[in-house]
Amino acid sequence: MNKSFLSFYTNVRSNFWHAGFYLFCRCTLALGFIVAGWVKIIDERFASGLAVKHPMGAFLEALHHTGFYYPFIGIAQITAAVLLFIPRTVLLGALIYFPIILNIFVLSWAVRFEGSLVTSTLMVLANLYILLYNYDRLKFILPFSDKSLKYAPPLTLRETENVPHFKKDVPLRINFNLASIKSPQVSKKFPWVFLGMIILISVITMFASNRLFELMPRNNYGDCVSRLESRTPEKAGFDFCNCIHNQGKSLDKCLKDYEEINKK
Repeated sequence: MNKSFLSFYTNVRSNFWHAGFYLFCRCTLALGFIVAGWVKIIDERFASGLAVKHPMGAFLEALHHTGFYYPFIGIAQITAAVLLFIPRTVLLGALIYFPIILNIFVLSWAVRFEGSLVTSTLMVLANLYILLYNYDRLKFILPFSDKSLKYAPPLTLRETENVPHFKKDVPLRINFNLASIKSPQVSKKFPWVFLGMIILISVITMFASNRLFELMPRNNYGDCVSRLESRTPEKAGFDFCNCIHNQGKSLDKCLKDYEEINKK
């Protein structure tokens, strides 16, 4: 693995603010899945206010009628959430969490569901951050050469105090607490560039979710009609909203009809 990446990684692992962001990602992702998972376990349809004629509503309605598979998804989500809360099982929780949230992300963009376009995207990125934060263990399942697969367990702050010649290139296992603030081994330098990247990614995600598609079903017919873009032909736009919310046709069929009307 590139030495510059390893240097960057050890700097991240020894930074107090990155430890805080790591904790924030763990907690918010866990809470998100606890709520979503519990709804499935008690056998309530997720996003019950979404009409069945909506593409996402139709999917969620069908999913709700899949027998024990529906609560199984809820159990998997809560299991991943609980594992994220426990420091020793964070990586396992993140590995279980990732395929679930990636599926939600792809589904949301595939049906243009505004309810989770932004959140699912940011949750995928937060999950990736957790995985990369645990690179020292994750690297063993990645296709790297054997020479790079030497495990040097991150040191705790107490262990660094007992090591006479502590090397700065060794990853640390630090917590977002008072002891980390007081320790001279922990960097207090605020990662302004990283913060700027987070803000930029969030802005791009929100902009893309609103501007990437010319047409979006929105959550109901009223929303769909009221948010038709000025660049959208009026009749074709109204017909699209009617096709989705009143006729209950598939998104692909409604988009195809929209294109055909525009060609006339």
